[in-house]
Amino acid sequence: MEDVRLLDAYDWEERGVAAEGEVAAGGGATRSVQVRVTGMTCSACSTSVEVALTALPGVAGASVSLLQNTARVVFDPSLVQDDDIKNAIEDAGFEAEVLPDSKSARSKPQQTLSGQFRIGGMTCTNCVNSVEGILRKLPGVKRAVVALATSLGEVEYDPSLISKDEIVQAIEDSGFDSSFLESSERDKTILSIDGLLKDTDLHLLEAILSNVNGVKQYNVNRELAEVEVVFDTEVVGLRSIVDAVEGGSNGKLKAHVQNPYTHTNSADMQEASKMFRLFISSFLLSVPLFLMMVVGHRIHFLSSLLLMPCGPFPLTVWLNLVLVTIIQFVIGKRFYKAAYRALRNGSTNMDVLVALGTSASYFYSVSALIYRAFTGIRAPTYFETSAMLITFVLLGKYLEVVAKGKTSDAIKKLVELAPATALLLVKDADGKYIQEKEIDALLIEPGDVLKVFPGSKIPVDGVVVWGTSYVNESMVTGESVPVQKEISSGVIGGTINLHGLLHVKAMKVGSNTVLSQIISLVETAQMSKAPIQKFADFVAGIFVPTVVAMSLLTFFGWFVCGSLGAYPKSWLSDGSSCFVFSLMFAIAVVVIACPCALGLATPTAVMVATGVGANHGVLIKGGDALERAQKVSYVIFDKTGTLTQGKASVTTAKAFSGRDLGDVLTLVASAEASSEHPLAKAIVEYGYHCHFLSQPNKEVGRDAGGNKFSGWLLEATDFTAFPGRGVQCLINGKRILVGNRRLLVDNNVTIPIEAENLMVGLEEGTRTGILVAEDETLIGVLGITDPLKREAAVVVEGLKKMGVHPVMVTGDNWRTARAVAKEVGIEDVRAEVMPAGKADVIRALQEEGCVVAMVGDGINDSPALAAADVGIAIGGGTDIAVEAADYVLMRNNLEDVITAIDLSRKTFARIRWNYFFATAYNIVAIPVAAGVLFPFTGIRLPPWLAGACMALSSVSVVCSSLLLRRYRKPRLTTLLEITVE
Repeated sequence: MEDVRLLDAYDWEERGVAAEGEVAAGGGATRSVQVRVTGMTCSACSTSVEVALTALPGVAGASVSLLQNTARVVFDPSLVQDDDIKNAIEDAGFEAEVLPDSKSARSKPQQTLSGQFRIGGMTCTNCVNSVEGILRKLPGVKRAVVALATSLGEVEYDPSLISKDEIVQAIEDSGFDSSFLESSERDKTILSIDGLLKDTDLHLLEAILSNVNGVKQYNVNRELAEVEVVFDTEVVGLRSIVDAVEGGSNGKLKAHVQNPYTHTNSADMQEASKMFRLFISSFLLSVPLFLMMVVGHRIHFLSSLLLMPCGPFPLTVWLNLVLVTIIQFVIGKRFYKAAYRALRNGSTNMDVLVALGTSASYFYSVSALIYRAFTGIRAPTYFETSAMLITFVLLGKYLEVVAKGKTSDAIKKLVELAPATALLLVKDADGKYIQEKEIDALLIEPGDVLKVFPGSKIPVDGVVVWGTSYVNESMVTGESVPVQKEISSGVIGGTINLHGLLHVKAMKVGSNTVLSQIISLVETAQMSKAPIQKFADFVAGIFVPTVVAMSLLTFFGWFVCGSLGAYPKSWLSDGSSCFVFSLMFAIAVVVIACPCALGLATPTAVMVATGVGANHGVLIKGGDALERAQKVSYVIFDKTGTLTQGKASVTTAKAFSGRDLGDVLTLVASAEASSEHPLAKAIVEYGYHCHFLSQPNKEVGRDAGGNKFSGWLLEATDFTAFPGRGVQCLINGKRILVGNRRLLVDNNVTIPIEAENLMVGLEEGTRTGILVAEDETLIGVLGITDPLKREAAVVVEGLKKMGVHPVMVTGDNWRTARAVAKEVGIEDVRAEVMPAGKADVIRALQEEGCVVAMVGDGINDSPALAAADVGIAIGGGTDIAVEAADYVLMRNNLEDVITAIDLSRKTFARIRWNYFFATAYNIVAIPVAAGVLFPFTGIRLPPWLAGACMALSSVSVVCSSLLLRRYRKPRLTTLLEITVE
């Protein structure tokens, strides 16, 4: 499962936030929670939430996503609690809901657990000392304290090294009775309960949960038919709790685990539905206003009815006042609430502009009516302006919510890959399968054996224990060719079993699966901010005060000019005064300006791009990585496993100094058996085959455990590896050296001319030469080849066409490096470079002002991946390499390097277009709304039309970002201008 290992070590906190937390909290353990935040409308709101959270003592970092309406907070649980975080957000004027741990439990697992054990049979302090001594010697046990009076022991242990059952077994092996009681590990989940109708049902549920061993606390919400349960994961599993509820009620109550993503999607749909209801309500109330204004006076019957006196005003005035008041203060109260929250926290947002514009129109009209009632002088009113403003803004917000929802379609598609249910094979006491039981996929536990039919999805990551089949893994890895699976083969959750029936043993469940890791990575990337967004956030912060100042300037400019007679009275229509004429321009300026478009320009594009990348097998760890990648001018390739297939094989073997080749191969294989290097594995494999092929009648050398490398290898002691040079060890009292020229020369070994000529020939043929010496005598030369990946040459040529300079950096010798580089078309080669030296090469290029990307796959590439501006871990890369990288390429295919760079360029071209559109809109729209064109063309923008323009501007930016969903990977034939006949 090399490809599966790709994502095992990644989590959000490890990428820096947790480190900050540990520093901030004095090195204490940190915890991460995700909070749903309701009421944010623009980047100023998200900034307010971030400021409120980071001000809390113990909070190490907070990342707020406007698009996802979520905040992820890393904090020290000894200084701040979930409720403190929730209260801080609510004090900032927004609604907050801490999501269950199942949603955010992608945080780093605890390094240690504290477990409590009952120990029976102790009679004195010697017994206590004996048990404590045994416990402290166990691997993974950090601390152990045993109390004689209570017959209890508290053990702090690392669950990755030792389990609670092994601790119990160790105590019992020492002659005492033992059982596990509880641990410090907690989990929280929300269960939906079917059948919770009466008070008796509520009491029954509480009684059942109270009697479940391991359930620490619960909180039942009868209105929502939900129960929040906190339980000890070391004592009881989630499936046991669900079974206990159903069994304890004789089937009357049924519990279902809430999928956190379904819960989030439901909340998003509710937000869209709420916005749609508000828009429809405002629209239906605005229609009569429009009809009375445009059509009413043209129809004699309606005109007579509407103009019928009713107190100091005609009926039409009262109808206008009632309808607009409902729209302004009932439907539009959300704008007042949001504006109040923003102003209370010292910030401003779009809601402030809407509240100012509509209030100015409404209260002016009310003042005109009061003036008319007392003086009898009729002044024009603009009730319809306020109503239509709110209607158009709500339409824009609804369209924006719907469009923003489409930016997270990638997450939804990934979530839908996992099946909702699984078929569990139940065993009896003898280990025989006696029953098949359909269970919720969220209830699968490690060790469960699941039955997977042909054509169905594999529920979790696991290992095949019975059956053979082909599995389509394209939805996770991007590889389109089905992969054969047989007993002991690893499978990935969410992939499709194509042909045969499989029994799969669950190995990784919940947030540990590859699919969950991918979802976590994409979520984290979508919550991150690209550096380019900082400027937009700054502009958004000063935007509203600037617009209000411009509005006041517009008002006083037109009013003063009118008072001085600078423009003719004919410009004033409907008998309006200079004051009203100026006020309409000012209101138009307030409502046409849109800070939302600026705030949405970057996050929407980043969100779509990370989702598109995931669909193409390119996982991006954030907006900052996207921004750096589009500027890449140098791409540095490691050789082994990156440009080459990483499947080395020995092609040449020759003995020197009169030694037998078989003996030489046995010595070199014995020396290399302790090394993890790919070349070492190739040497051992070659030695094995040569050893037994030359003895066809000999039983194949496998021990009882099936290890084919046992029995024929010699014992190697004092093994030492020299990175970039080779290995050294003692075999039968003699020093064996296996490595390159530098290793042998440093150890005073003379290389004969015949061996040197053989080495030169191997290296010029793109093969790596390995020298073998016994004491100070050369006894053998091996030639190893690692075939190039078939796409390596065209990818290198493609990068050149994109204006990117490829460089190969390898620890191999110069002749082999040059030969390989020539074959793939790389002119810039750095050979015989140690792992740390790769990072030095990168820094040297960075000092010249170049943006450098590093493509690698091994542990020795990690320093270079971290040093590069953009680290790209490819294919079956190791966990450490993936952790250090900014991009993770799911497939072991170099073409995705081009995809990664091309996607980042396309994304930032779209972001720049979004900023141009948002900025140009405001630069053009505000002067038009202020009446700059009116003296020359007679064109003026009514406030309600200005509101419509404002509402649609942010929608246009989101729709522009959504065009990235049409992204297609660049075809190498097109890039290289190759014509295929």
